[in-house]
Amino acid sequence: MKTLYPKITDPKIYVLNVGKHQLYVEECGNPNGIPVIFLHGGPGSGCQPYHRQFFDPEKYRIVLFDQRGCGRSTPHGCLEENTSHDLIADMEIIRNTLNIDRWVLFGGSWGVTLALLYAETYPKQVSGIILRGTFLASKRDLEWFFGDGVGRIFPDEWQRFTSLTKDTDNFYDDLITDYHEMITSVYDDERANAAKAWSRWTSKVVTWTLPQNDEKQDEEDLEKLIREIHLEIHYALNRYFLDNDQLLKNINQLPEVPIVIVHGRRDITCPLESSWRLHKSIPKSSITILPESGHLANEPAMIDALVSMTDKMAEHLL
Repeated sequence: MKTLYPKITDPKIYVLNVGKHQLYVEECGNPNGIPVIFLHGGPGSGCQPYHRQFFDPEKYRIVLFDQRGCGRSTPHGCLEENTSHDLIADMEIIRNTLNIDRWVLFGGSWGVTLALLYAETYPKQVSGIILRGTFLASKRDLEWFFGDGVGRIFPDEWQRFTSLTKDTDNFYDDLITDYHEMITSVYDDERANAAKAWSRWTSKVVTWTLPQNDEKQDEEDLEKLIREIHLEIHYALNRYFLDNDQLLKNINQLPEVPIVIVHGRRDITCPLESSWRLHKSIPKSSITILPESGHLANEPAMIDALVSMTDKMAEHLL
């Protein structure tokens, strides 16, 4: 079983000005290697040091960036000029700034959404695509996570999550709207309670276990959490700034490059169905289904599959 490549502790760091935002960008690995860009999940999270380790540093020129309002990009949590299309434009700015002709797209969850949107918009700039835990940002996905879907697996947690809304039996439209009203409230307690409840629900589904410290955050951590959740709700409220099933409807715009998909059968955040629909829409794509894996990228079997994919992609492109 393959494991992560050794830690990389000294990436080259850039700060790029894009409108009201300053993007945190880092580059490591072989300057003459195969360019690859890592697209993190969320929206609202950010890159982690271990994300560099999915790639052979001798073969890849590894690029990571924190999306607008996320991680080390500033202003943290800023919603102005923050849409899916802004993020795609940022990727082009990064590519041009680093003088990269074509690159491999590596994305997980929300990162899959961005990878597909970018590849459909700029197909000539893509040399390969590696996807994990597909999220298509469609009505179907929202209904699963915030409607009549995964809540049936966690009815107790779903009741706790929806208890803050006006109608505990509402559908995802009303639920997201209610949470948006709470996260933008003038009352500190209401904002904090909304952020903690949203975080608890998403964490429960993503990890299948409740983090032990989610209700023991200090004020600084709580304010950060509120900004992150507000950004996530901002995207959900606006349907991720995409038409329903837009990514699948435009699938013929993808370049003819290697496209590989990996998905955990136990993933209840983004059900396997999403990757299967994507795979069936791209006849030349390959899909690997991991029987015991869930949604997280750092599970041993998932690491093995992803590192194997980046190694095979390198063999194909070199």
